[in-house]
Amino acid sequence: MRSRIFIKLLLAFLLVIAVATATLDFVVRRAWERSLRAEIERSLTQKTRLLAARVALAPRESLAAVAADEARAAEARATVIDASGNVLADSEADPRTMENHAARPEFRRAISGGIGVDVRRSRTVGVQFLYIAAPVPGGAVRLAYPLTQIEESTAAIRSGLLQGSALAVLIATLLAALLAQSIAGRLRRIVQFAQRIAGGDLSARVAERSTDEIAQVAAALDSTARQLEQSFRALDDSRQQLEAVLDGMQEAVIAVDPDGRVQWANGRMRRLVADIRLGGPLVETVRHPELLRAVEEASTQRAVRRARVAGIVPGRTFEVTAAPLAAGGAVAVLHDLTEIERVEQTRRDFIANVSHELRTPLTSIQGYAETLLESGAGGEPGREFLEIIRKNASRMARLTEDLLALARVESGERAFDLRPAEPAELLQDAVESFRETARARGVELVVENHAARPVLADRDAIHQVLSNLIDNALKYSPEGRRVVVGARPHDAEAHGRVEFFVRDQGPGIASDHLPRLFERFYRVDKARSRDSGGTGLGLAIAKHIVLAHGGAIRAESELGHGSTFVFTLPGAEKPLAS
Repeated sequence: MRSRIFIKLLLAFLLVIAVATATLDFVVRRAWERSLRAEIERSLTQKTRLLAARVALAPRESLAAVAADEARAAEARATVIDASGNVLADSEADPRTMENHAARPEFRRAISGGIGVDVRRSRTVGVQFLYIAAPVPGGAVRLAYPLTQIEESTAAIRSGLLQGSALAVLIATLLAALLAQSIAGRLRRIVQFAQRIAGGDLSARVAERSTDEIAQVAAALDSTARQLEQSFRALDDSRQQLEAVLDGMQEAVIAVDPDGRVQWANGRMRRLVADIRLGGPLVETVRHPELLRAVEEASTQRAVRRARVAGIVPGRTFEVTAAPLAAGGAVAVLHDLTEIERVEQTRRDFIANVSHELRTPLTSIQGYAETLLESGAGGEPGREFLEIIRKNASRMARLTEDLLALARVESGERAFDLRPAEPAELLQDAVESFRETARARGVELVVENHAARPVLADRDAIHQVLSNLIDNALKYSPEGRRVVVGARPHDAEAHGRVEFFVRDQGPGIASDHLPRLFERFYRVDKARSRDSGGTGLGLAIAKHIVLAHGGAIRAESELGHGSTFVFTLPGAEKPLAS
């Protein structure tokens, strides 16, 4: 790491030095050349003016001496030229061998009355010269200064710049090495810190005393590590608490991943199935198809699935609830129904047996009481007692019949003959049985049928349901009111359900009673119900009959506005033949 950082820092320094050197060479060297040339030009111009002043006063025969003298003083080449461009005197050459200067730029400018300046390479010596000419009467004078000094000065500057750059490169190399070692050490500590965090050591920390960007990164990583440590500690505490809760549950719990492999199982599940292998397929642990199907559907369809399974443990029955996990997979909870079903079966058997055994003595009591009443035995006081005995025996007989009917429906002992039936026929059959009762009570009995689709129903069982609901409606309807019995479509599907209803205009039922109306022996008005001869089982029987048909039943009511009892039945697949 250190060598890579060193190379990067060194290359960065070298690039900066190279750019700075090139910039200085380009900018400083040109500025220096321009400045030096301008200074030479000013000095040479003054010296040319002095030469022109002397030549203007000197006789023609002394021009060569004047030129030589001024050339030495100016350290330049002096030339005197007449108006035609012919050289009259020169400090370094024989004028007779020199060519005409009439075409020289500086001469033409001087002849026109100004100071002529030109820079060009000499054909004679091959060196670049600065030529400055000034006018004199009858011609011009000129000084030529070689620019080799400027070139020498520029070369010296460039040499110094290169030496300085070389020194800067050396210093940059040392700085790069020191900085690389420092940065690499700091980064190495951060990398070691990150490796410890990745290895699970969330207590690792990295200390940085600086305030630069690397220190800020280290501080952010430290803060992240602290938060992770706190979060993982909280998660671990929650996991331990959850495991303790799940291990203490009476229900067996098992979780699988999206691939169907066992992730976790609580103590109850491990006691039920001893050979649970974590990480292994669920099918190797539990081979019950209903449980496997529920878990798979919950995992793939992301919905809660329920199933009833028997055989996981011999002699036991479980209700399985499988729910999807947020990260994929599913969790299944097995609730042991064995004891509940045993108690429920015992209760049903007890009710059925007791009811069956009571039928004969109750019939005998009722028969003897009626016989004694007809014979007039006991006189008037005895007749009153016998009537009470007969009435209560009759009520107990109805109660035993209802208990037997409810037990047969709940246990599935009663088989229903489900066939397509027209709702209108079911309504008419039920209403006809109560025409006389309604007339006697002064209540109008009305049929409203809006259902054209037949339903799948056992006629006798649905007749029992409707009879129970109509009988209750008539009992609680005041004289002069009406009871409406009807049917209507419940949904618009191809084989949609049909909704049957019985609506009265009685006193209504308080909302707090509605959830319990269909419980066995539950009465809203206990005294009135007992006086009317009710057993408290009619609505419970109706509920179980409707549930056995695959429907649902409910009550809608408000005090002072009557009551409506509604139940649904599935539609028949095929319409009845006309």
